[in-house]
Amino acid sequence: MPFRVLAVVGTRPEAIKMAPIVLRLRQEPKTFRVTLCTTAQHRGLLDSPLGLFGLRPDVDLDLMQPNQTLNGLCSRIFEGIDACLAEQRPDWLLVQGDTTTVMAAALAGFHRCVRVAHVEAGLRTGDLENPFPEEMNRRVADLVSSLHLAPTRRAAEALRREGILDSQIHVTGNTVVDALLWIAGTEPAAADSKMVLITSHRRESFGEPMRRAFRGIARLARRFPDHSFVFPVHPNPNVAAAAGVLQGIPNVRLVEPADYRQFVSWLRSARLVITDSGGVQEEAPTFGTPVLVLRDMTERPEGVERGVARLVGTDERRIFEEAERLLTDENAHAAMASAGNPYGDGRAAGRIAALLAGRQIVPFEG
Repeated sequence: MPFRVLAVVGTRPEAIKMAPIVLRLRQEPKTFRVTLCTTAQHRGLLDSPLGLFGLRPDVDLDLMQPNQTLNGLCSRIFEGIDACLAEQRPDWLLVQGDTTTVMAAALAGFHRCVRVAHVEAGLRTGDLENPFPEEMNRRVADLVSSLHLAPTRRAAEALRREGILDSQIHVTGNTVVDALLWIAGTEPAAADSKMVLITSHRRESFGEPMRRAFRGIARLARRFPDHSFVFPVHPNPNVAAAAGVLQGIPNVRLVEPADYRQFVSWLRSARLVITDSGGVQEEAPTFGTPVLVLRDMTERPEGVERGVARLVGTDERRIFEEAERLLTDENAHAAMASAGNPYGDGRAAGRIAALLAGRQIVPFEG
């Protein structure tokens, strides 16, 4: 009988990173029977990336509510996933990342004695408040998982330090690189661009820290009027409120969140990306786009160590100075752009499929 796999996603990043795995598993119908379930934690941002990969959820719990709280969302996910587990009776529950969906689904699977496979296991900052609540979410998911699919050797080492059995830890690379290469293969090569791409949505930056970061970007936009600054504004009202700092600047475009194909096109052609997103830190090096990270710490230090990313926090002056240097110093820009991607090689989904079937793999080396 095929292995019954229940793959659960709730947000746009989960959908993008889970899609290559679902597609790969469905290439082996005699080995896997895959059910794709969505909690719709972020309804408006979820459907488009699934559609881009030709996927539709088999089970749509549609749990998002306006102004939802973390506890309210968590309780709805527990109830919805528990019913799904009871009906599907999977051999594997597959979760990806560190959202509330991931934590609640993994714990619900543990309660049902279902084996949990955690994609992107082992990411750590060591601070439960940064990022919040993601650091707690991924620790809980790892605590109850039977299979830890670590994207890098550093993530695997973090799991070993926490007492996870070595036999349960496998270094696969990050599936976001699989997704990026799939999309890039369907698009023409990006042209040179005087564009700076901006994303920001971290909960711990809401309020003055985010406004402070945006003031640094506003100063930068005025310093470089010949560059365009593109900011797909996250729908959270806290982000929209802070983005008011950037309104009225002629070369700043505040736009609606783009579909993933458009976002990849922007990322591929941007001169620089300024972001607090973990996923963008992983994506940008594939295209040689330097990253300035609007955080004081990151659970993805490989990019900083490789030289493709730099932490700038939310300090207005530091953001301006670091970005100005990359926009004016060709050598500094080239050094970051040519360092390569330490997060994946485009073969992560194949490694994960093999592991779910009990086969051996050659680990990703980075």
